[in-house]
Amino acid sequence: MKTKKKLHYAWVILIGVALMVGLTKAGLSTIGGLFLTPITTDLGIGMGSLTLYFSIASIVTMFFLPLAGKIIAKYNVRVVLVVAMLLQAGGFAAFGLMNSVWGWYIFCIPMSIGSVFLTQIAGPVLLNNWFKKHNGLALGIMVATGGIIGSILQPAAGNLIADAGWRNTYFILAGGVAAIVIPIILLTIRFAPKDKGLQPLGAEEVTDAQGNSEPQVISGVSFAKAKKSTAFIALFLFFFIITSIASFSQHLAPFAMTNDYSIKFAGTALGIMQLGIVVGALSFGILADKIGARNTAIFAMILGVVPIIIFLLVPQSPAMFIVGVTIFGFITSSLGTLGPLLTSSLFGMKDYAQIYSLAAIGLAVAGILALPAYGFMFQLTGSYNSVLFVVLALLVINIFLIIWAFVGKKKLLAQGAWEEVAVTTEAPKEAAVAAEPKNA
Repeated sequence: MKTKKKLHYAWVILIGVALMVGLTKAGLSTIGGLFLTPITTDLGIGMGSLTLYFSIASIVTMFFLPLAGKIIAKYNVRVVLVVAMLLQAGGFAAFGLMNSVWGWYIFCIPMSIGSVFLTQIAGPVLLNNWFKKHNGLALGIMVATGGIIGSILQPAAGNLIADAGWRNTYFILAGGVAAIVIPIILLTIRFAPKDKGLQPLGAEEVTDAQGNSEPQVISGVSFAKAKKSTAFIALFLFFFIITSIASFSQHLAPFAMTNDYSIKFAGTALGIMQLGIVVGALSFGILADKIGARNTAIFAMILGVVPIIIFLLVPQSPAMFIVGVTIFGFITSSLGTLGPLLTSSLFGMKDYAQIYSLAAIGLAVAGILALPAYGFMFQLTGSYNSVLFVVLALLVINIFLIIWAFVGKKKLLAQGAWEEVAVTTEAPKEAAVAAEPKNA
């Protein structure tokens, strides 16, 4: 008699991870742009000076990214993520008490430490642990969930700032996100399938007459070889540039207001942009599974030219502005979807967490430079046009970097750098620990 197949716990992990990453990213990390104009107007701080806190946050992120991958693998993942949530929400709430720009410079530090774990490392690492099949779709769903959440929170935050003030909005968002995310972490998150006595979704397990498991093969390039390759350099630069492009989203609200739109319209526009993220995340995940990460990434960069042209030519048309931010959201989603997929496509899964963590330093470096640079460019010129031309150039450069990365992969394959490691649930402890560090 055929027994009914149970829902694999990987899907529970996906729901938990998607909600955790979506709420912390859309509710705390990427919503800061809405506060920039109200704060600079209220406190008399220059746009460039205030956006320097993004730079400090990125420096902190850069230092913690290599540590985060190791910490999340070594210690109880739920404890790590709950502590991270308290740091991120606490730092964000503290902004509401500040009267000097130094407050943002100081409290962005704990906020950024928590954000590294919750918005950048946990999602890709956990999903790659649990999904050997439908990995691209899982990452797409994760990013899309963030877009759906953002489409609700961005307009809500814009209205809250207009009606209750920016200080109270900081408190409300921090408290609300923490109150939802902490129970989600405790109830759903587990580091690896072995913690539930399971195989990853899609892992083929064949048993012989004695009931012994056929080993699962994990293949890829070792961390030591990957970090010295031209493919890694290209990937690092891709991360840097795609983050620099996506960073303009933090300036979209001030950009809207320079074109005589209200804070409420800016919040609505950014909410609609999040819907673009939903479509983009799902589309890129599915496309990557069908035509590969390389072709999908090139398509994304070409499409990214469209909103920049709209912002340069017809920024004062409300309808075209909405079209522009929607497509820009579509491109922004590629950061969360294509970054992890390009990493696994180029280097495999053997040392994925270490390689991704190191390459993701490019995300932080971009934040150090791009966000305040855009702010100072506006502060000096009174216009965002020069910023838009820079973003346009970056989109073109990224196309060449993607091509260069896969040329570098061919060299690694020719050098025999691609290796295979066999592990099973009952494998020798040394091999099992090397592949999936113990974590409850």
